[in-house]
Amino acid sequence: MQREVIIKDTHRGLRYQDGVLVKVLGAGRYLIPQHFDFGFLRRPKVEIVLVDVRERDLTIKGQEILTADKVAIRVSIIVQFRVVDPRAALHEVEEYESRLYSDVQLAARRSLASMPLEEILTNRNQLSEDILCDVQEVASRYGVAILRADVKDLIFPGNLQEIMNRVLAAERMSQAQLVEARTKAEVQRIDAQAKIESQRLDAENQARARQLAAQSEAQVQQIKTEADILALKEREQAAQAYTTYPALLRLQELEALKEVAKTANARIYVSLDNFAAIAKDDD
Repeated sequence: MQREVIIKDTHRGLRYQDGVLVKVLGAGRYLIPQHFDFGFLRRPKVEIVLVDVRERDLTIKGQEILTADKVAIRVSIIVQFRVVDPRAALHEVEEYESRLYSDVQLAARRSLASMPLEEILTNRNQLSEDILCDVQEVASRYGVAILRADVKDLIFPGNLQEIMNRVLAAERMSQAQLVEARTKAEVQRIDAQAKIESQRLDAENQARARQLAAQSEAQVQQIKTEADILALKEREQAAQAYTTYPALLRLQELEALKEVAKTANARIYVSLDNFAAIAKDDD
């Protein structure tokens, strides 16, 4: 006769024969022979004990502990663990979950007893890290791996709770005022920078405008100077032509007289010396 045992993937099985562990069984289907003892004919007694190897939570609730400055607080801790060595979990301690509960409880007491209240309030993560570090090595001896150990709740005495609420409210108000002050200072700084940048741009634009105006004036002056030089050169050339050809100057004078004669109110005065000179030339 045989009986069937099925082990799921979430468990492991410890196979005992006559009370002696012979093998750790993984997931699967196993046939266990029926035990009998007829004196001369005997079959050993086989027993399979299942161990859950899934990740589980263990909550340590409401432990009242004194801090380093003698303040009584109640703390709740949640531990996430799993069995990694089924043999050690059943053989090294009587009940591994109870042992884990006690180890976490003692670790929390040791950690809190070494920390003042202010440090606990401002650095709860340190408490969790201390508990995890303290328990991990101990739990590994009986086949349990600690994945996380976190402080879930911290409960303080009534009067202390009220005082703490006031302190927290004051801290929040101070933080809000600090944020507001920083924001205001930042806005002022940005406004000042914007004003300085605007003034700088205005100064650059004015300097650029003055530079362009000076360049334009210099160009106008240069053009005027070149025009004057050109006019002087033309007059110099005309003077040279009149000197070389006096008749040209006489023609220029006659043209001028012709233009003047067109005006009704114009008066022309002729020097007799000029006529005498002309008459002499005719002779």
